Amino acid sequence: MLSTQDVSTQEMDGQQGVVADAPFSSLSTRMHQMFPALTCAEIDRLRRFGETGHWQAGELLFETGQPGPGMFVLLEGSVKLYQRDGIGREVVIGEHGVGHFLAEVGQLSGKPALVNGMALGSVQALLIPPERLRALLVAEAELGERIMRALILRRVSLIEKGAGGPILIGNSNDARLVMLQGFLSRNGHPHSVIDERDEDALRLIGQFAAQREDLPLVICPDGSVLRHPSMPELATCLGLLPDLDDSHVYDVAIVGAGPAGLAAAVYAASEGLSVIVLDSRAPGGQAGASSRIENYLGFPTGISGQALAGRAFVQAQKFGAHVAIPVNVKALQCGQSPYRLELKCGGHISARAIVIASGAVYRRPALEGLERFDGRGVYYWASPVEAKLCKRQEVVLVGGGNSAGQAIVYLATHAAKVHVLIRRSGFEATMSRYLIDRIRALPNVFVHPNSEIGRLDGDEDGLVSVALKRPLPDGVSRLDTRHLFLFTGADPNTEWLRTCGVQLDEKGFVLTGVGTDGSAAACDLATTVKGVYAIGDARAGSTKRVAAAVGEGAAVVAQIHQLLAAVGEEAVALGA
Repeated sequence: MLSTQDVSTQEMDGQQGVVADAPFSSLSTRMHQMFPALTCAEIDRLRRFGETGHWQAGELLFETGQPGPGMFVLLEGSVKLYQRDGIGREVVIGEHGVGHFLAEVGQLSGKPALVNGMALGSVQALLIPPERLRALLVAEAELGERIMRALILRRVSLIEKGAGGPILIGNSNDARLVMLQGFLSRNGHPHSVIDERDEDALRLIGQFAAQREDLPLVICPDGSVLRHPSMPELATCLGLLPDLDDSHVYDVAIVGAGPAGLAAAVYAASEGLSVIVLDSRAPGGQAGASSRIENYLGFPTGISGQALAGRAFVQAQKFGAHVAIPVNVKALQCGQSPYRLELKCGGHISARAIVIASGAVYRRPALEGLERFDGRGVYYWASPVEAKLCKRQEVVLVGGGNSAGQAIVYLATHAAKVHVLIRRSGFEATMSRYLIDRIRALPNVFVHPNSEIGRLDGDEDGLVSVALKRPLPDGVSRLDTRHLFLFTGADPNTEWLRTCGVQLDEKGFVLTGVGTDGSAAACDLATTVKGVYAIGDARAGSTKRVAAAVGEGAAVVAQIHQLLAAVGEEAVALGA
């Protein structure tokens, strides 16, 4: 989830996406890190993690769209890497010989290959499968760091090229296309977009006999075609969804892949627990949509929410956590042991402990006809996809919290003008001082205090203007804009808990640390159902900060260890 700017300034410790129009960082200066050559001694250290195989000239070691078998370390011969897309176009990436290793970060979990690797002559290579690759990264610290850095840099390069990803065809203002672009970007998956008016797009639309209602059209790397697909349909086509085994019982199932959920996954998996993380959209949660977080410990120059989430996502995979995205949880069943998470797509996940890290969902203001403009001028986060849509145009943003402040600063680098509407007289009570000072210094940001939206107006293409409840001091009663960003708060994402009996407060947040006498323990993250815990923004009384969420994610693992130890002791006692 690093932007190209993050790549250059944050030493590539983790990534999942590239920010369009960010200052470009040429990876050509880092080829020695992207494709390092291993010494004979280093290769010997890797042999215990894999098995040697042989391939003849013309054979594919790995193929675009097919599950990647792991990392190849070349012992003899050379391999040609080339990309192939769903309409048959091929581009040679390069050739690699003895001492080089072939893989990218997706091979930590056996995701489909994004490029082809073909043997040039007879090839002998050490194949290290995903589970052994993860073991290697943990066991061989110094060598593992070099390998991990190379894997991540290669994914960044593939994202910049759009290599191995789907081709999206449609109207740039189409809400469905914007949704799919956002999903792929936030999940760090390469893709390319062709406007429906482009000559190539018209040819492909004709070739597949696509109608207006079929757009956006998606051509997957294997050549299959999806017509106006949903996110789960696209994820399935790309092989992003792991196989979910109903019979497997995890130690911990975490619902939500925001900072709290990912922190819990990293700590639990690194301590030997079997972990699965489920999320409906992408790693990072609401924090993942933050353009730049500048008050998170250890990042004095700041870090984007997407970059931070990407690092945590890769780290969780390194330690063996399973991550299933996009998967929606329908209900938690607590009437049996182990507990069961019922999924909207069918099937279930079983686990001995459940961690509620489902965060919050964006609050929708009570504006008539708001749903008409979702994705067609109204947005609830400011990602590179939305920033590109409003480049050099006037936008309106509603909200006065830190998320709004980060979005204002980010959008100001793309939009001609940013009009900010807040109900209060100023930001002081709701926003960090560093953001307030930065916003005041931006010449194209205009803050309108004591103002609210009264009505939205549009045409067949989407939003066209925002009418205000009261005129501004200069008499302006409406703002002409095709882009409205709403940062009006969020509500807890806890509806799926209603079937379990987990106690919620009057606003829907999960109560934790509540004793039989009604008292609450601040450090106790247990809910009113034994073996079910809550962390992050979904928890009542939580501090709505990334650092606090990460802290709770780490703390809950210690409490889960205590639970599992007690269950184990009970089982032993019963057996005796």
